[in-house]
Amino acid sequence: MEPAEVEPYIKRLGLYRNKAKFLVNASRQIVTDFNNEVPHTLKELMTLSGVGRKVADVVLAECFNIPAFPVDTHVSRVARRLRMVDPNATVLAIEKKLMAVIPPDHWLDAHHSMIFWGRYMCTSRNPKCANCPLLSICVTGQNNVI
Repeated sequence: MEPAEVEPYIKRLGLYRNKAKFLVNASRQIVTDFNNEVPHTLKELMTLSGVGRKVADVVLAECFNIPAFPVDTHVSRVARRLRMVDPNATVLAIEKKLMAVIPPDHWLDAHHSMIFWGRYMCTSRNPKCANCPLLSICVTGQNNVI
């Protein structure tokens, strides 16, 4: 299969042409390098075309039920705004900090909760600070409301 054959299925996604190339190349790697089996380790997953740490963590947690804490844009925004981490923390620093304070059996649920919180309450452009039940512990939100 070629990327052009995959593109119609993912055309609604941003950067779909690049993603189609990554999907095809990663699929080929799984066949040739991993004997038709998706790898089960972070290190091996990250060798696949287009797979970075976040995607590898998602695959580990969602597909293999291996504890991981994927950090996407929503998780990083919420963690920074609530001062769970330093405002200038890197994605890796955020991941390590959250993994250190949240028990492993709660990592995936916490990840999902933070994503939905970031999507619908603590949004990037217009956070709903005035209606946020966490306002009393959120310095960023208090500065937005005042």
